[in-house]
Amino acid sequence: MSSSAERGAASACGAADVPAGGPALSPHWAAWSRAAAERAADGWPAMIDELRALQDAAAGTVPPADVVREASALLARARELLEPHRAAAEDQIFGRLLGLPGRGQTLTPPLWIARHADDEITAATWFGPFHAGSNGAAHGGAVSLMFDDALGRVADLGERPRSRTAYLHVDFRSITPLRRRLAVRVRMTEQEGRKRYLRGTLHDGPRLCAEATGLFVEMLPGQQ
Repeated sequence: MSSSAERGAASACGAADVPAGGPALSPHWAAWSRAAAERAADGWPAMIDELRALQDAAAGTVPPADVVREASALLARARELLEPHRAAAEDQIFGRLLGLPGRGQTLTPPLWIARHADDEITAATWFGPFHAGSNGAAHGGAVSLMFDDALGRVADLGERPRSRTAYLHVDFRSITPLRRRLAVRVRMTEQEGRKRYLRGTLHDGPRLCAEATGLFVEMLPGQQ
């Protein structure tokens, strides 16, 4: 499958049934994301999509020397363009556009949320070559990243104050394939004071690929 075809297929995951507006964000995360969106130049999401596709292309190809030289020069030029615009951590945009499936970042796999409630989401995700382990399977660390992101979103839905991951346990039940639409389901199973307990599953059709349990703890006022 070509890179453009992969991008099209990945972008289609869950796109048709994502409800307008998506899950309600807590006041903290809504303000955090809104401020980032106001700083983002036109075309930022498209640039990040290209970066994600580039990571997959670099991971999934074996280019000849002339292509390596040309690509390296182009990457160096891109870095030179970006370097003069470094920003303080609190002013950065990367990963803060919570209305986008990939949050405007390329570390974790994107998450297309199809249905949501106060304490659960149903979504789709996609692992490309950049997140590969071996033998055509997604890396276990990439699967764990996806769960941390997905469980964290549910932990902080609605009016709940922000929290941080205190514990994440992932059981790998079968291979997580690359380049396939995969189903993600996350729900909060219990809340006890500042503690929020969550459970998530990852399926390839009827087959369970992995499941996770997590504990997220509400942050205290002023806590980093």
